[in-house]
Amino acid sequence: MLMRHEHSLSTTQGDFVKKFNVQCLLAGAFFVTFALPVHAQVDPTRMVDAFEATNGKFDGYRRSGAKGVCAKAEFLGSAEARSLSTASVFSGKPIPVIARFSIGGANPRAADNTKSQRNMALQFDMPGGEVWHHGNISAPIFGAATPEQLLGRLQSLQPDPVTKVADPAKVKAFVDANPIVLEQGKYYASQPVPASFASVRYWGVHGFGFTNSRGVKTWGKWVFEPVNGVQGLTDEEAKAKGANFLFDDLRERVRAGSVAFHFNLEVAEAGDVINNATVPLPAGRKKVLLGTLKIISVSPDAGGDCLNVTFDPNRVPKGIEGSSDPMLTDRAVSYAISLGRRLTEGSRQ
Repeated sequence: MLMRHEHSLSTTQGDFVKKFNVQCLLAGAFFVTFALPVHAQVDPTRMVDAFEATNGKFDGYRRSGAKGVCAKAEFLGSAEARSLSTASVFSGKPIPVIARFSIGGANPRAADNTKSQRNMALQFDMPGGEVWHHGNISAPIFGAATPEQLLGRLQSLQPDPVTKVADPAKVKAFVDANPIVLEQGKYYASQPVPASFASVRYWGVHGFGFTNSRGVKTWGKWVFEPVNGVQGLTDEEAKAKGANFLFDDLRERVRAGSVAFHFNLEVAEAGDVINNATVPLPAGRKKVLLGTLKIISVSPDAGGDCLNVTFDPNRVPKGIEGSSDPMLTDRAVSYAISLGRRLTEGSRQ
């Protein structure tokens, strides 16, 4: 997968990236705090294979976030955002956005009424052909700090071909050595089932730098917060909703004009860890409103403009850059491989 420095990218992988037109932002040189050692390279094909072997293979569907729906949105940047970054997305003029809401996991028939991950992926389409991709999730942390750790977790959970379940001893051994992989699951277990895609927070989890016209750089992590507030369901309410309520609920709320999110940047301070997706910024950090995202329509079916968008968060506009977080920089090639397989199989939503 992609390493932190350009010279670490092999010729073969570089050609693969070009073939799939993946635009990867290489890491900047400054970070608030380095929290991770330089990581070993993980073969992206091996990573995608591990997702399929552990989570199941469903032809045509995304290997993660398989059950989803396309939407269209509009973004208006704020004056505060323009003071932080020269990025054209913050001009204050309406920016069209392709969105995708989904349930975490590889199963396209995943239940909507469980305490699991929700995703809001975005593509901002700016003047001059610039795009900005987001892969936001409903937790402030990711489930692994490095690609090696993610691969190890997947391998430990891989079902035995005979018993069809993971080996408990392997699972325990990996968790004992890598306890951080349990934290995201603990977070979801502590939260109620979201009442709607429109009523949950979505975090970027990775650190990004914003540079203004004076060359001043501000680092932080962002979160989208529902304008109408967070809403959860009791266990009884979730059971009554059934396994397939989220898409229709989203369509109804959008028709009523009631789905919008405040796009907030949590600003990092000296000593904060910015390049580790398993470490959130400390509570109470200053928030800057970057703008408002309004969902304006939802696809009536399994089609839509988002179908073959990779939502690679390394694709950023001028004025914004990613940190050296290995779980950020190593996404691009795996996403391209996954898309290539889906296109061959026949993309499905």
